[in-house]
Formats: sequence, structure tokens, C-alpha cells
Amino acid sequence: MTNNNNEEVIEELKRIVKQKGLKYTEQREIVLDILINAEDHLSAEDVYNQIKTKYSDSNIGIATVYRALGFLEEVNLITSIAFGTEGKKYESNAKSHHDHLICTSCGKIVEFLDDEIEKRQDRIAKKNKFKITSHSMQLYGTCKDCQEEK
Repeated sequence: MTNNNNEEVIEELKRIVKQKGLKYTEQREIVLDILINAEDHLSAEDVYNQIKTKYSDSNIGIATVYRALGFLEEVNLITSIAFGTEGKKYESNAKSHHDHLICTSCGKIVEFLDDEIEKRQDRIAKKNKFKITSHSMQLYGTCKDCQEEK
């Protein structure tokens, strides 16, 4: 992802905050920046730990991270995958569309895109006179490493 793209996402955050009549906060921007630049899906604790490392001079607590994540998800700048009692893992919506394979043993997430699945979804929608505006596919199972442990 380019820095220019990152700046566009941050500008979108500023636009949304202004539109909602809210105060712009650096904390939200920092949380969004962490997720835009993340290689993996991150838990709130992962985001918090990266903030402590990357923005050591900021005074952002874990509660602020949770509030920022909730707000960013509400305005569709990030998305999450729920892990039941283990909480959620987050990623930026600035990435190109993809689906997920999720290991129910270790929590590993593999991103994939399959053109045949995408085409089939479109055909199913057309057949049923639906216009797809968005979708999310999450397939659950056990990864190779967890299968070998059993």
C-alpha cells in the first residue's frame, strides 16, 4: 500500500469526523495508521502494543484503543473478525477485497481471493435479482500446523 493511499484513508477519517460533528482526535488517526500498515489482522491488544512501540510518546490507553476501534469499525474504515470469547481481530478496509480462512485452533488467518467464487456469487445474486453491495466470506477450520499436532 502506498503512502498516498494511506493519506487518502486518513483524509477520509477527517471527513467522516467533521460530517458527524465530532472532534478530530490524534488517537483515532494513530489506531487507523497502525491498521493501515499492519501485515496481519490485529487484536486490540496488538494495536495497543504497537502504539506503545511506534508512538511511545503518546499517552493512549487500552480503553482509548477499544473506543477508537469501535468508532473506526462503525464508520467502515476497518473491519473485524470475531473470535468468540477471544475477542476480535481487525484490519483496514483500504486493502483490496479478499476472503478469509480462519483456524479455529490457533487463530491463524489466511487471506485469499478466488475469481470463480466471486463470479459464482455474482451469478447467484443476478439469478435472485439481488445487487450485491458488499460481502464477507469467512471459512473456518484447522490449519495444516494444527492438524499435524493432533
